[in-house]
Amino acid sequence: MFSHAVVKIGILWYNIDRKAGGYTMLKIYFGEMKNTVYDTSLYFDNVYEDSWLTSDISKKMIKDIDKSDVLGSNCIQSPVLGQIAPSILSGGVKTLILMEYDDSFVYNASMCGDNCAKWILDIAKHKDLTINLFHTMDFGDGPFEIEILNTGRVVHSRSEYLDEAFKYV
Repeated sequence: MFSHAVVKIGILWYNIDRKAGGYTMLKIYFGEMKNTVYDTSLYFDNVYEDSWLTSDISKKMIKDIDKSDVLGSNCIQSPVLGQIAPSILSGGVKTLILMEYDDSFVYNASMCGDNCAKWILDIAKHKDLTINLFHTMDFGDGPFEIEILNTGRVVHSRSEYLDEAFKYV
């Protein structure tokens, strides 16, 4: 039996975790926040594990965001730079990999471009994810479910999200 399932209720998809009895969601805090890593690139370079880079989801994120292929845990093939070390990956992809594998901190998603937004939403489908932002990231038109921690409001569309975000950025 699966430990969780994705269920459609109305127009929203909820990821139901049967063990915890709840559902997962993306949570955003705008502005300075305790327990946040702001220099995600430097932090990643010092803590990443080889297995993080060779996982299927990391390979897909690296291919999508950096247009590069993972050859091994210490070698990535970039179309521009040739073979590179993981430390040369973009700050955005490093931040996404941290969000996926290291729950020790909240991560500054302002290190990510809008091309990372779909991946952030994807990660939040299978785990609770809290991010810190200093700008309005483009999560698309929705529908989605994002809790704005500054107010506690849950937003479901771009217009609801922007109404909340513009109060803080």
